[in-house]
Amino acid sequence: MLKRITSLVLLVMLAAGCNKKKESVPQEFNVEFDKFKLENGLEVIFHIDRSDPVVAVSLTAHVGSAREKEGRTGFAHLFEHLLFLESENLGKGGLDKMTARIGGSGANGSTNRDRTNYLQTVPNDALEKMIWAEADKLGWFINTVTDPVLAKEKQVVKNEKRQGVDNQPYGHTSYVIDKNLYPQDHPYNWQVIGSLDDLQNATLEDVKEFFRRWYVPNNVTLTIAGDFDTEQAKTWVKKYFDEIPAGDPIVPLTPRAGKVEATKKLYHEDNFARLPELTMTWPTVEQYHSDSYALDVLAAYLSGGKEAPLNVVLIDDKKLTSNISMYNGTSELAGQLELSVRAFADKDLDEVAAAIEEAFAKFEQEGISEKDLARIKAGQETRFYNALSSVLGKGVQLTQYNIFAHDPGFINEDIQNVLAVSIEDVMRVYHQYIKDKNYIATSFVPKGNLTAALEGSEKAEVVEEQIVQGAEESFDASIQASYEKVPSSFDRSVEPPYGKSPEVKIPEVWEESTANGMKLYGIENHEVPLVQFTMVIEGGQLLDDPKKVGVANLLAQLLTKGTKNKTTAELEDAIEQLGASIEVYAGTERTNIWVNTLSRNYDAVMDLVNEIILEPRWDTVEFDLAKQATISRIRQMEASPNMVAQNEFNKLIYGEGNIRAQNILGSIESVEEITIDDLKMYYDKFISPSVTRMHVVGDLGKADIIASLKDLTSAWKSKEVIVPAYEAPARAEAAKVYFYDIPDSKQSMLQFGYPALTSTDPDYYPAVVMNYILGGGGFASRLTQELREGKGYTYGIRSYFSGGKVAGPFSISSGVRSNVTYESAQLIKDILSDYSETYTQEDLETTQSFMIKSNARAFETAGAKLNMLENISEFGWDADYVKDRERIVNEMTVERVQELAGNYLDPNKMIWLIVGDAKTQLEGLEKLGFGKPVMINKD
Repeated sequence: MLKRITSLVLLVMLAAGCNKKKESVPQEFNVEFDKFKLENGLEVIFHIDRSDPVVAVSLTAHVGSAREKEGRTGFAHLFEHLLFLESENLGKGGLDKMTARIGGSGANGSTNRDRTNYLQTVPNDALEKMIWAEADKLGWFINTVTDPVLAKEKQVVKNEKRQGVDNQPYGHTSYVIDKNLYPQDHPYNWQVIGSLDDLQNATLEDVKEFFRRWYVPNNVTLTIAGDFDTEQAKTWVKKYFDEIPAGDPIVPLTPRAGKVEATKKLYHEDNFARLPELTMTWPTVEQYHSDSYALDVLAAYLSGGKEAPLNVVLIDDKKLTSNISMYNGTSELAGQLELSVRAFADKDLDEVAAAIEEAFAKFEQEGISEKDLARIKAGQETRFYNALSSVLGKGVQLTQYNIFAHDPGFINEDIQNVLAVSIEDVMRVYHQYIKDKNYIATSFVPKGNLTAALEGSEKAEVVEEQIVQGAEESFDASIQASYEKVPSSFDRSVEPPYGKSPEVKIPEVWEESTANGMKLYGIENHEVPLVQFTMVIEGGQLLDDPKKVGVANLLAQLLTKGTKNKTTAELEDAIEQLGASIEVYAGTERTNIWVNTLSRNYDAVMDLVNEIILEPRWDTVEFDLAKQATISRIRQMEASPNMVAQNEFNKLIYGEGNIRAQNILGSIESVEEITIDDLKMYYDKFISPSVTRMHVVGDLGKADIIASLKDLTSAWKSKEVIVPAYEAPARAEAAKVYFYDIPDSKQSMLQFGYPALTSTDPDYYPAVVMNYILGGGGFASRLTQELREGKGYTYGIRSYFSGGKVAGPFSISSGVRSNVTYESAQLIKDILSDYSETYTQEDLETTQSFMIKSNARAFETAGAKLNMLENISEFGWDADYVKDRERIVNEMTVERVQELAGNYLDPNKMIWLIVGDAKTQLEGLEKLGFGKPVMINKD
């Protein structure tokens, strides 16, 4: 049966009605799908999109952490990992190897409370291969899981938890909230990633029992979206999935809200926090509940925008913070509304709580206007289209509705529920779920600053891992599993053939120049009714005074804080009424203006961009707030191991005297010295069309874009801007180890490398090709296979050439378990040393296959097309530069790879930076053979 997700005409008309000055013609946007069901219960959804020769395939099991047993948490997420490793017919690492050969986006997955998905976008000639591989996950997988496989993957998951939770500021917040918001027997009481103890205690039989219960066809949805033949695909689906037996019937869980008998205040002294943070959480309703839509609007209104009640009181009036977030998170069984405020360093969270109450009182008195309601809904429309801008996005959305609303076509009802929210609904849910209701309040404060926590708070129970040398379970990941294969009606060990080779569609690029010197590059694309564009203004941090770094960053922040004729609030409102986004941000080499808008509102949005560029407001109050916010960000970065590693690596690479060595934000001292006159001087001297490149992708053609720039072209006067050319950094004569101490860090951040190549160097792209098997190919790379898959030392590792106009570094970066810091560094050194002589013809063929075939999906999304335009404009490449790269790949030889490796992968000249716990990890690093480590942050 062919179903249609009905159009968004009502939503489009509503958004159009927000702007009385300009009428818009309603646009119809349809997403068609075909849904059928196999006899074993597998539900299958097809969506056709002919815009690119690719298909997105996703297999989604209706099982997340909510289906786990207490004491055996983390299993759903563990399976997200295990199912990528091996299956009976693909073999050990077979999926990753096949992904590389077929040019896939990379086998990926995610787990939440209620579902686990496995997804990938591939060239459409590999569709049968993907269907074969996904069927193997479901029917021919579990026998391959052995004790060594389980032991290794436990280490990988533990590293993921260390990286994403234990080693992050405020990382334990969700754990504390959920433990207290949901009763102990509620399946949302524990975290998706589980506890380290539960993972460690999991037995092989526990794991197999979980799989056999939940990974059955009658609990799974297969979705295929893209350019393919539906009848052929249906035949393949039946061939590979039909004989997988159904499992026991799945009993649905009943929605059950969190329960807070009395307001509870908890505190935690956070090793990585530098600012106090208050989070208040109220129990609400499950997804698609009729009240969830009004709660979404409530959260957006209270916290989003200059005139939001929370912003007015906490940021503008009380000057307590620059960082407020509020959202209503919904899951299958329950929801929770969270309000989080990260205060300035010298503020007390009791002050913050009192200010929140004042903001709520303001809201109760003033309410929400129809104009604000329409503004929020306009933003929801744009976000909806953004979510559908890729075939993967469309497939994921269809799957979501199929599983949790029991019909992919629920999108129509969902949209109407959004549109139906009224002012009365918003006020009603505020009184029903927030006002005078019990909540959980968590105070996460820096160590030694307990006085900043809410008065009356009790200590939260947070389990923090102790790093002990040699404490981890040993395993041999190389052992091949032996098992009796699951029978099949045909030989599944034979990989299906490719289909017809896809024709790579290189987008047609138009170019133009304006009278004032701005260069224009565009791609017309009508897949969704959106336009995205960037305006790249050369200079960025390079034009800062080296003694006062941070001006470019502050100017970028201030440009969206009002114009000559609009206050900050008025400008924000004008942008949001159009459902648009306008962001300005500074980088090392440029200042970027990024815009996303519905195509029908493009002209109105462009008028606002003109105001931003030509008529800054120079609001001194906003300037002071921006400085304070920047200083808070710098303070917090000082305790983030990942950010410390990036900043310290730049210092070591570029050296004293090169502005690239400095943080784009500046230092606390430099930011404190910056005045608004510094920003005006930068603007007057350096913001010019003569150094601006505009890149446009979307639902409008060249003529429309050029016409929209008429006023800007005449009003924006050109000036000469000379961007300083700092010397490229020199490579050191000998390797050296550097250590930055972050006490009690649960991971060590590794950042190794040295200066390498510009993007225009003839060796640059060949070096990228050479690096694919080393660390650029994800799970096809040696670094990942050795450190993650072989040893379980890390959750992820990569190597890459940064490129750029000036020689950027070659880098290897990873977060590894603290107690294997030396072992990880030594293994990386060995891999680098052996790479050239161990590189094989098979490695080359894998690289060539991936890099050629992946071009089929190289330009699918608007972001990919914008990146293509930026490459063309920045480096002077032809529009079909991908063809030149194909030639380089095809002509590559093993000998050429070995030559490149010899030139650009010399471990004996690299910087070896480690950020971690010195008291346990510093000793022993001298064994790397690079001398005594240099302590960077000695007291």
